[in-house]
Amino acid sequence: MSAKIIDGKQIGQEIRDEVKVAVDDRLKRGLSAPGLATVLIGENPASQVYVRSKQKACAEVGINSFGHNLPEDATQEEVEALVRKLNADPAVNGILVQLPLPRHLDEEKVLSAIDLNKDVDGFHPVNIGRLAQKGREPVFVPCTPAGCMVLLERAGAQLSGANAVVLGRSNIVGMPVALLLVKANATVTICHSRTRDLPSVVKEADILVAAIGQPEFVKKEWVKPGAVVIDVGINRKDDATAKRGYRLVGDVAFDEVSEVAGAITPVPGGVGPMTIAMLLQNTLRAAELADQP
Repeated sequence: MSAKIIDGKQIGQEIRDEVKVAVDDRLKRGLSAPGLATVLIGENPASQVYVRSKQKACAEVGINSFGHNLPEDATQEEVEALVRKLNADPAVNGILVQLPLPRHLDEEKVLSAIDLNKDVDGFHPVNIGRLAQKGREPVFVPCTPAGCMVLLERAGAQLSGANAVVLGRSNIVGMPVALLLVKANATVTICHSRTRDLPSVVKEADILVAAIGQPEFVKKEWVKPGAVVIDVGINRKDDATAKRGYRLVGDVAFDEVSEVAGAITPVPGGVGPMTIAMLLQNTLRAAELADQP
């Protein structure tokens, strides 16, 4: 069996195109362009790259972006004061505080300070709490988990009644995607470093979401034939033949797992492009919410 490749790059571009059309339509109707404010604290190189890519994506679809950088030693009060200022700014529809924060800052307090209707990253404790409750809907869903669900939908995965296994229990991906799968009526198992006989548990999965940050951790023998595999991992693997001396791989051993899976996301080009696409979609929605009386 050769797995169907779930092309996140193409699907993400389709969503970007839809957002651009909607933004253009707003402008034609005399409405303002959506605005996204990014807050970057410190000089983490990876965070700087992520923020720049988000700002570039905004420009491509007509969303205004407002970059705010604070020094590594910014105080809790300074960060929260900036968030409150952005909450009050009508030109800002969405606020994204780039994680992780420097260790001296209280992440939950910072995220809680964001206006619920501007929480386009979906990490406000109330939004996460609503996601965990039956019959409640968050204003926004975290972007990477939301992107995973779109990929599953576009791949034709049957979620209702399926056995879904999520490898990883992070606040950013593992737990939210597990909650979304529960809402889609899947039977969900969350695995982690203390899970006993992990390969056997994973082997039961009709849907597998790998988000543990371990390069090529999931092997062919772990995967049920025909399973749909969503690989969230992005890891550097040394490769002397590559121009940079390394290549990017996921948490799944792609080449061998592709032989048994029914469908699989590549790395790169799978989940990654979806995260920014969903952020743009959330920012557009935040602007539409702001239009309502």
